[in-house]
Amino acid sequence: MNTTALPVSSVTSISAVDVDKMRSDSLLLDVRTPMEFAEAHIGGSVLHPLSNLDLNEIRKLAVGKNACVLICRSGKRANMAAEKLMASGLPNLSVLEGGVLAWDAAGLPLIRGTKVISLERQVRIAAGSLVFIGAALGYFVHPNWMALSAFVGAGLVFAGVTDTCAMGMLIARMPWNSHRPSGEGQKNPSLTK
Repeated sequence: MNTTALPVSSVTSISAVDVDKMRSDSLLLDVRTPMEFAEAHIGGSVLHPLSNLDLNEIRKLAVGKNACVLICRSGKRANMAAEKLMASGLPNLSVLEGGVLAWDAAGLPLIRGTKVISLERQVRIAAGSLVFIGAALGYFVHPNWMALSAFVGAGLVFAGVTDTCAMGMLIARMPWNSHRPSGEGQKNPSLTK
């Protein structure tokens, strides 16, 4: 992808079938966590988690490619990554509509590894646990502990209204989600020397 000669365009959504047709001449950039990537990813995609996007490295990876297709589980994180990359001037960005879930639903091949708990489920487990702990401590220890449950509830409302999730971003940085899988799909080692 010639990032100096091409104009910056708006981000478009693209279907799984269309991405499959253009795989050979596009950079498929997966912005999920390393553990999600290790569980299942599109062959030829490159892992670059949303939590630490590096525009310079992505530019290097995009050299010679006609487009950059951003991939996540369902499309939300890919759209967030697209906004960041578009704001920095990277052209020809697309988001895989529906993410890896839509790719799988279309019957397209995925490279599968070990099953892991998705980031979305981890957030639900953490939020539910904090609400339960706050309620239990509020009942058995001191009523002020109910504030923990109220804080988590307010955070969930804020996440729903703004379509962002601070808890999800925090959990994505946890050690169990930051472990990079070995093998195909990782960043190009020649670019990280």
